[in-house]
Amino acid sequence: QVQLVESGGGLVQPGGSLRLSCVASGIIFSINVMGWYRQAPGKERELVAVITSDGRTNYDDSVKGRFSISRDNAKNTVYLQMNSLKPEDTAVYYCNARNPNTRRVYWGQGTQVTVSS
Repeated sequence: QVQLVESGGGLVQPGGSLRLSCVASGIIFSINVMGWYRQAPGKERELVAVITSDGRTNYDDSVKGRFSISRDNAKNTVYLQMNSLKPEDTAVYYCNARNPNTRRVYWGQGTQVTVSS
């Protein structure tokens, strides 16, 4: 059974930081492309950041220079370090795993991030 379990969300003031974690089980983590997506109320889910099996990263323009995605294959974990948070970063953040060979895609249950004073 595949599970992606996110943690680290919460309420933070503008300009603050949070680090999200996503622990995966039931997949060969090291070969999966791992990503973070977010969905704000009334909006579609959007890609925030992605990291390939060999560590290449890509970011949405709205978070470049503020967010950083990383992975620890030994711990089956992907992280999203979020700095200089803005109110518009408020959303439910979802972890995503994509197997490049089978093209199977898996999602976590999401973690709420709220940026507000």
